[in-house]
Amino acid sequence: MSAAAKPDGAASAPAEIVIAEVKYSLPQLLLELKAERTGGAFAMEKLDQNEIGKLFKANAARRPKPKG
Repeated sequence: MSAAAKPDGAASAPAEIVIAEVKYSLPQLLLELKAERTGGAFAMEKLDQNEIGKLFKANAARRPKPKG
C-alpha cells in the first residue's frame, strides 16, 4: 500500500466553502447597540468582567517571608 493510497472509509477533501453576503442596516444596528448599552444586562457584563479581572490579578504578599 503506497502513502498516497487511502482506505475506503477515509474522508475526502473538505467540501467547497460558500460565503453568503448579509446586509444589515447601520442605523438599526446602532439603535440596538444603544439599547443594549443602556440596559441592565450590559452593566452586569461590565461588572462580571471587572470581577473576572480581580480573580486573575496577582495577589500581593500579606506578610514578608521569614529570614533565615
